[in-house]
Parts: sequence; structure tokens; C-alpha cells
Amino acid sequence: MHPLLRANRNTVWAGLIVESLVRCGLRRAVISPGSRSTPLTIAFALDDRIEATPILDERSASFFALGCAKTSGEPVALVCTSGTAVANYLPAVIEAHYSGAPLIVLTADRPPELRDCAAGQAIDQVKIFGDYAHYYHELGLPPVTRQLDERHAYLVRMITHSCTVATTLQPGPVHLNIPFREPLAPVDGVLGGPFPAIDFKKLPLAPPVVNINAKTPLEELPFADREDLIVVAGPPETRYTEDDWRNLAQLCNAKSWPLLADTSTGLRGLGEHCETLIAGYDAILRDVVKRHELRPGAVLFVGQLPTSKVLRSFLRECSLLPSWRLSPGKLNLNSSYAPIQTIPLRPSQLTLSDKVKSRTPLAEKWLAAENAQQRDFKHFFRDCGHLFEAKLTPVLANTLPKGTPIFVASSMPIRDIEFFWPINKKEHAFTVNRGANGIDGTLSTALGMAQASGKPGVLITGDLAFLHDQNGLLTAPEFTGSLTVFLVNNNGGGIFEKLAISDFEPPFERFFATPQKVDFAKLAAAHGIAHHAPKTWDDLKALARKLPKQGIQIIELTTDRKADMKQRGELLGPA
Repeated sequence: MHPLLRANRNTVWAGLIVESLVRCGLRRAVISPGSRSTPLTIAFALDDRIEATPILDERSASFFALGCAKTSGEPVALVCTSGTAVANYLPAVIEAHYSGAPLIVLTADRPPELRDCAAGQAIDQVKIFGDYAHYYHELGLPPVTRQLDERHAYLVRMITHSCTVATTLQPGPVHLNIPFREPLAPVDGVLGGPFPAIDFKKLPLAPPVVNINAKTPLEELPFADREDLIVVAGPPETRYTEDDWRNLAQLCNAKSWPLLADTSTGLRGLGEHCETLIAGYDAILRDVVKRHELRPGAVLFVGQLPTSKVLRSFLRECSLLPSWRLSPGKLNLNSSYAPIQTIPLRPSQLTLSDKVKSRTPLAEKWLAAENAQQRDFKHFFRDCGHLFEAKLTPVLANTLPKGTPIFVASSMPIRDIEFFWPINKKEHAFTVNRGANGIDGTLSTALGMAQASGKPGVLITGDLAFLHDQNGLLTAPEFTGSLTVFLVNNNGGGIFEKLAISDFEPPFERFFATPQKVDFAKLAAAHGIAHHAPKTWDDLKALARKLPKQGIQIIELTTDRKADMKQRGELLGPA
């Protein structure tokens, strides 16, 4: 233990918090500067077992931590001072709630005597995140004692329980509010100091063990023998591993079940494990005849509802069919409230003893429709020479290195990925913030993803989503990973072109599309990062094939928002 951590009761308290977190598996902390959080900052910064990253803006910090937690599946601590700094964490906490990302939110606070009395930088932080925090507790003030006693044991128990909730019992964010009295620096001779060296290991740490690896034969489940079943895989409500997705793909292949895979799952990159993967369902199901022909007799849901509104409407038509959902979490994922039976298992917990079945009639129909649709897409994009923003999807799918971590922004980028990302064998790993569907923290989450993955990562985003989080660029000096931003600059919010309000001008362009005339080359230069503006698809492909080993670069694709929306509609057909 660092000598500073035994200077006074505040530093001992903070040191024990960090020690407990480390023993619960925490290895990363994201810290924003502030005064009231000084004991926590010192404890994290001086512990060489922790990768501590300082980020100035709390909102960017929170999404950076979110990206790390989503990608690694490990708990990440988020530390800030008191006051409105805490409020800036809310959007990322909401995303962590919906995606089951294990954020350990540690907010410093004023002691009780400095609340509700107009003291500086004091707001009501009690349960500020509401039910989005899966667990909340305000820690007691550090005790004035030179010996470990029941109050230190209490602290270990609370930290342990918080980590257990965040990672196991109900994966997602937890919030610990932590008051400190001054002095906040590690000053000797005050608050009962100096303190002797304290052996934290004398305090037992025994988090409850939850068995999530129990195997269950697929044959024991009620839908195992159905040949008229489709499987719909959407964004998971908690982090799924590669084993989960690969096992699901192999099970569907063995049972000859059509697997309709939302791009965010990464299943579309597992083509070698499943011959019944379906990617073009959004375009396929716009055809009324095919919609009728492809109707299943039963549905198995994995994860949340998919991105595609067309698929969602098709599933509503199937709402009275026998349906099941694999879900190990505690969230209610049934927004339709149809009679769906929940089976509390992860895909990796299912085993299969049956041999691979011959192709069922339903699978044959779905695959015939899929193959025809993908041929149409391939021919269209092959003949499309201009910079049509939707073509970026198949270009990146076919060009990016195998296993590239990819973050996709909300609005049109995630929809283009959903529409046009094909089945392949490249095992790209996708991360999205789809819990709340907003554009908050897009760049910062992608930076966190790239930092934690250890691989050159990619962000696919529009101009507004990027600009909304441009403070994330302040992370650049501390960023040790690699992130390439493919920025579709269509001078505004392309998603709004899909809405009925787009026919009303004014006020559409100014108040909805909100074009921003930012020079991204100058913005990149201001932060010392590389900027490229390819004029041809060959130039873009050359940049996509060889991602840098470190740093941030922006590849800007300038497109025509209105023309592209019209062309996208002609390609897909009416919804």
C-alpha cells in the first residue's frame, strides 16, 4: 500500500474502497478532476493494479467508461466530485442500465452538515440516477480510528455487494455516494492521523458465487422439436460473450432454424458456423407476399427486440404464436406484452446431442429470400460509383480486417448497418448504445471500446452524433488505443428525412435537420489528430484495410442527405 494511503482517515477509507474493488476484479477507473473526490482520486491514481484514466469532461468520461465496460465485460469505476458533475453521468448510466454494462459509479459528496444550506457545489445526489442504478447506497463517513473495526468491515461488504450486483446479480450500473469531510488531501496530523499501515487482507472478502455455467440440453426445452421456428436475436440485455453467439449460431444450424440476426449481435460475422443466418429481413419483409410466405409457427427471442421496425411489425403479427425468450437478466424485454415464456438461460448454457437436421421447408424459404435479396444488394452497390452513404456499410463489411471492434452510432448509421451488413466470416465485434436510442456519448463510448479491446477499432457515425460528443476528443492525449472514425457528413440529421415533418419547409431544415457547417479537417487539426477525405471508394478502402496501431483518425465521407434518403428508399422499397 502506498504511504499516502495511511495519512488520515479519508485516505484510509478511500484506500479500502479501492482495495475492495480490486479484490472484486476491478482493473480500470475513469476519473474526472475535482476537489471533494481527492481521496478517491489519490487512491486510484497511486494503485499500480489499476489502469486509471483522467478525463476532464464528466459526460465524456462516463461514456468512455461505458465503452470499456461493454467491451471487456469487467467492472469499471467512474469517479467524480460533488455537484452537477454527478448529473453529467446520467445518460451513460441509462445506457449501462439497458445494456447491462457493469459501471461502478463513485460520486464524492459533501457531509450532511453542508447539505441544504446553500453550501458551494452541493446538490441532492441521493438516488440521483433513480431506478437506472441497479443498486444505490450512501456510504457512512470515514471513522476516526487507527484500527480496523466493524465500520471498515461494513465498507468492504458494501463494496463487495455493489460489485456482485453490477457483474452478476443484475448486471449494470451501481451508484455509491461517498461523503468526505475536509481536509481532503493526504495531510498528516489531522482527522486522527497519521495512520499506521493497515493490512486490508485481515478483512475477509467472500462475494456470493452464482453459477452461470450450468449446461442444459436443448432437447429439454419446449421448442426443441419445432421445425416451424424462427430465432430472432437482438441486442442483449446483458453482455454476451463470443461463446454465447457462436453456440447460438451452431444450435440454429443444427436444428435448421432461420436465425434473424441484428447486426449489433455480431452474429452476421459467424457465417462459417451457421448456414441459416438471415441478414436481409428488413428488405425482404417489406414485400407483402413474402411476409405471408415466411410466417413461422413459433418464435424464439434472444435478447432485446431488433433495430428493424419492419421486423418488429412482422413480429407483432406473430404475437399470438407460441413464443419463448432466452434471458438471464431481470429486465422486462417484452414491450408488446405478448404471452412469451421466459427461459432464464444464456445461449452458451445450451447443449445439443442431436445431429444436424436436413433443411426444413421454412428454412428453405427464408434462405431463398435471403439469397435473392443479397444478390440484388450486391448488384446495386457494384454499379453505384458515387459516394452514397449506405454503400459505406458493405464496403466496410468486406474491407475491414477480421475481428475489428466496431461501434455504430444511433440514427441512420445503425439503420444502414442493419439494412445492408451482409453475412460473412470476418467475426467483427459490434458495440452499440441502443438502450435509449440517443446519440449521447457516441465518440467517448467508441474510444472506451477501442481502449479496452486492445485492437484497432472503428466508429461509424454521422456528423451530428460526432459533433454532439466532440468533447470526447479531449481524451486524445490519454488515449492509448486506436480508433478510426468513419464520419458520414451529410450536413445534418439524416434520420429526420424519414419523418413526415420533412415535408414541411420551413421549419424542417433549421429546427430538425439542423445542418452544422463545421470544418472537420480544422477540428481534427485543433486536437492534433489525422483527417482524411477520400473522393473515391478505392481511396476509402485503402484506408479501411490498414488501421493505425495507435491514435485517432477521422475519415470523412461527404454525401448528399436528401438524395441518399431517396435512393435508400428506392433500394429497400416502402416500409
